[in-house]
Amino acid sequence: MSMRSKPPSQPESETPRRAADRIRDTAFDLFYREGIRAIGVEEIVTRAGVTKPSLYRAFESKDELIAAYLRDYDQRFCQRFEAPGADHPGDPKAQLLAYLDYLAVRASSEGYRGCGLTNAVIEYPEREHPAHQVAVESKQALRERLRAMCRDMGAREPDDLADSLLLLIEGSYVSGQTFGEGGPARMLGIAARRLIDAAI
Repeated sequence: MSMRSKPPSQPESETPRRAADRIRDTAFDLFYREGIRAIGVEEIVTRAGVTKPSLYRAFESKDELIAAYLRDYDQRFCQRFEAPGADHPGDPKAQLLAYLDYLAVRASSEGYRGCGLTNAVIEYPEREHPAHQVAVESKQALRERLRAMCRDMGAREPDDLADSLLLLIEGSYVSGQTFGEGGPARMLGIAARRLIDAAI
């Protein structure tokens, strides 16, 4: 047998990591597009091209995989939230509006599935479930971030303004899925400007 007939073996530590990455990426896509409860472990391993034992070596249970998905989603959300404001250093109002204008377009696009974290709270209303806990922690952190931004804007009642803006954001997630292109979510930036201008 020639040396080329068999691929070189990979270090054992790399194989589980790569399988875990494929599982995580596949679960992210499926959970977001189809819903968490709708997707079983069998479909994830089939789509990821791995075995079921590989999944359970990387994640002790489906619940642990769900929590990992939501932590990944939260990390991506934080990046999306902060990125549009990078062009407005020191201007919290412009930073926030840059994200809201971006979200207004995204939430009005065809095929939009809302916020994976919001969807998880709806799918898992049980407060002790890991999905519920991770999602609520993310939402609480966003609420605090908005409060800080509203204080930095000089709002008279920053906590009230932050909660009002959070209602608009959460509403855009749901209405974007309901109405799609041309729906109420397109008004997000306009409505937020009116709220902010009235509060400062």
